[in-house]
Amino acid sequence: MNITIENLSKIYQNGHRALGDINLQIDTGMFGLLGPNGAGKSTLMRILVTLMTPSSGVVRVNGMDIQKHRKEVRAMLGYLPQEFRFFAKLRTHEFLEYAADMAGLRKRSERKAAVEEMLERVGLFDVRNRLANKLSGGMKRRLGIAQALIGSPKIIVIDEPTTGLDPEERIRFRNILSDLSRKDVVIILSTHIVGDISSTCRSMALLNKGQVVFSGSPDDLIGESKGKVWRLSVTQEEYERMKDDYHIINTVPSAHGWELDLVADHLNGYTATALEPNLEHAYVYYIEYLSGNYTRV
Repeated sequence: MNITIENLSKIYQNGHRALGDINLQIDTGMFGLLGPNGAGKSTLMRILVTLMTPSSGVVRVNGMDIQKHRKEVRAMLGYLPQEFRFFAKLRTHEFLEYAADMAGLRKRSERKAAVEEMLERVGLFDVRNRLANKLSGGMKRRLGIAQALIGSPKIIVIDEPTTGLDPEERIRFRNILSDLSRKDVVIILSTHIVGDISSTCRSMALLNKGQVVFSGSPDDLIGESKGKVWRLSVTQEEYERMKDDYHIINTVPSAHGWELDLVADHLNGYTATALEPNLEHAYVYYIEYLSGNYTRV
């Protein structure tokens, strides 16, 4: 399975350019789409699942133009939107049975077995008879994940999947996706939470203001920020001078002022120690620093 995105743009009627000339190659396995709120991630997801038409450009799934082959592409899809809704009067298992039917599981015995297995996998089996609208926020999100995965789709598109999930639920979800990624499946995970990408995805893209500003592996992105992350001790006066010129990632009070972690190409007039960057540091470097939100001093 593979998805090819070529020169994709989306301009809304009010003139807002949500996406501009996007080019990406997405192959089998886990693909992370990382970026701040408003970067265009949800717009791209809605185009990929054929719920929105691009202004220009093309998306191909295994060579098929998704605008010309919507029926075939939709038959392969599992989708969890950022704003997931369900039929409030249905019980948890009833809603998932409905989702299984829509996914093509027509035989009742097959559908029932798939529903029970999925309820177990997402930790909802004990509440299967509870009305869906009576579930907790985290449980509702898990039900959304379950409906996206049921029926063994070949393309799984998940928009902000771990919103509302506690740490244990996030780990459960990541494990489910890791198991699926070993098969011939494309999983696209769109999020603004760096940890969701660093722990699950082998390849990724960083989206900002409707543009792809990076495409590659998480390790490649981290490598781009080597020598750009610093730790230093400053006084209160120095901190006041620095906070408008540098993107400060972390502050810890000290006996003489502050211990700072910050992103910059270099520091003028300060003694600092270079830190080994992680994905969060790299994300900040690209989104906040290179985007021009902070002065390069």
